[in-house]
Amino acid sequence: MNKRLRISFNSPVVLGFVTASLLVILLSIVTGGGSNRFFMTFHSPLTSPFTYLRFFTHVLGHSGWEHFIGNMMYLLLLGPLLEEKYGSSTILKIIVITALVTGLINYIFFPHVALLGASGIVFAFILLSSFNRSSLSPNCLRCSSVCGLYMTYRSNPYFLAASMACREPLSPSPFL
Repeated sequence: MNKRLRISFNSPVVLGFVTASLLVILLSIVTGGGSNRFFMTFHSPLTSPFTYLRFFTHVLGHSGWEHFIGNMMYLLLLGPLLEEKYGSSTILKIIVITALVTGLINYIFFPHVALLGASGIVFAFILLSSFNRSSLSPNCLRCSSVCGLYMTYRSNPYFLAASMACREPLSPSPFL
């Protein structure tokens, strides 16, 4: 019996994205946060080629380990299921389009706010999972997504705003 151990995985895009994000946060730690300017969207001159690159790379940067783990937890929970259902190319398109749209919206409408993190992709995956027809009913997926978001928000009121580095300190939400 000469069986070879073979490891395979069903979500190369999601796992590649998580790995790239991990490398970026490690780079941020090594550089003391100096590399974050390449992985956040802020109102920089349109003549700079980095401005256009940042529209896509801001989803790789995170403000700290809590922010990184919160985003990656959802991506690793939902991403492989969605990638297996819809395919790698569709998930890659969703990630790229979400990054571009959130980067442009932040650049145009919030000129004094820097944006980093994959929270937009997490929410895109949550929405996509609510339309997913799997062995679980769609209502169960919607309910678990909403409950997960609510519990995350209740346990850390800064979670939803953690991807933004504001000029002013964040105040706790009056809705808690």
